[in-house]
Amino acid sequence: MNIKRYNTQKRMSHAVIHNNVAYLCGQIPKDETKGMAEQTKTTLEKVDQLLADIGSHKSKILSATVYIKDMNQFKEMNEMWDNWVEEGNTPARACVEANMARESLLVEVSVIAAI
Repeated sequence: MNIKRYNTQKRMSHAVIHNNVAYLCGQIPKDETKGMAEQTKTTLEKVDQLLADIGSHKSKILSATVYIKDMNQFKEMNEMWDNWVEEGNTPARACVEANMARESLLVEVSVIAAI
C-alpha cells in the first residue's frame, strides 16, 4: 500500500495521498478577524496552494465539505465559492453548520481531489 503524507504533525497531516486521490485536512482562513467573505476567500486560497503543493488543482476536486458557523451566512460564503469554483468542474459538495474550534472561525473547507 502506497500512502504519502504531507506536512505531517502530531495531530494530523495536511494531506494524505492514496491511489492518486488526495485527502486534505480542513483548511481555515488566513485571518480569523475578517468577515465571512474574506475568511472564505482566504480559505479557498489555502486549498489552492495545498493542492498545488501536492500536484493537483481545484479542477480535480471530487468532493468538498464546507463547515460554516452560521447558516445565515450561507449566501455570503456561496458568493465566494461560486467565484472560485471552475464552471464544468464543480465537485460534489456538502455544507453544514458546525460548532467551530474557535469562536473567531466562520468557515472551514475539507476536500478530496484526484492527483
